[in-house]
Amino acid sequence: MAISYAKNETARPAAPAAGSTQAPSSDPSLGELVGEISDDLTRLVRTEIELAKAEVKQEAAQAGKAGGMLAGSGYAVHLVLLLGSLAGIFGLAHVVDIAWAALIVTALWAVVGAVLFVTGRSRLKAVRVKPERTAQTLKEDAKWARNPTS
Repeated sequence: MAISYAKNETARPAAPAAGSTQAPSSDPSLGELVGEISDDLTRLVRTEIELAKAEVKQEAAQAGKAGGMLAGSGYAVHLVLLLGSLAGIFGLAHVVDIAWAALIVTALWAVVGAVLFVTGRSRLKAVRVKPERTAQTLKEDAKWARNPTS
């Protein structure tokens, strides 16, 4: 913004309006303060939302891995039933070495299924649905908002 002055005019600070008792002040106006508070609150809310998104994404990844292990456990149990049935059939029909081999394979699948199940269950218990860090920072923000000077 360009300011042009007449020949004998000099730049003067804005004087208070006629009849005003207020002196010019360098303090921010109420509107400016409200605008700053609004900007700060907007920035705070955006930061909290980003934190919540990151935390939920991390927990979802853990839940997905635990679910995959439980699915593997289900598949292993299916194989236990299938191979156990075959072993029972072979064992009853022919008391030969092939039946014992089928029982050994069935036992191995039972062990694999048990390990996958126990591991998947323990990892699933470790998953937190509630975003703990976000909840903590929201509590801190609410405490600060109630008493911003402490």
